[in-house]
Amino acid sequence: VQLQASGGGLVQPGGSLRLSCAASGFALGYYDIGWFRQAPGRVRDGVSCTSSNNGSTYYADSAKGRFTISRDNAKSTFYLQMNSLKSEDTAVYYCATAWADGNGCSLEDMDMEYWGKGTQVTVSS
Repeated sequence: VQLQASGGGLVQPGGSLRLSCAASGFALGYYDIGWFRQAPGRVRDGVSCTSSNNGSTYYADSAKGRFTISRDNAKSTFYLQMNSLKSEDTAVYYCATAWADGNGCSLEDMDMEYWGKGTQVTVSS
């Protein structure tokens, strides 16, 4: 089982990035997916998640209206499109998955089973 996050980088405020998370070793379609981030000196926070089987999708307040989570089960990949980036979005971003139990996805990292290594996003002019 492996998750590989990519797409991070340095972007100016107001810019956009699309993060990708490639899954291997399991059938992504059976799993809820999520993106989390950890800024320096802070705990890891949930950014967005979407379930596999009950249609739920959640965003942290900081992400609403700017970020979009999506998935392509055929490609075993999911994404986080980030627009209108701000300096406070600077963090290491992690992708994660959890078996879809039908109760909806979670923004709590303790509920996730598999984690990818992070990808750094830096928003700075």
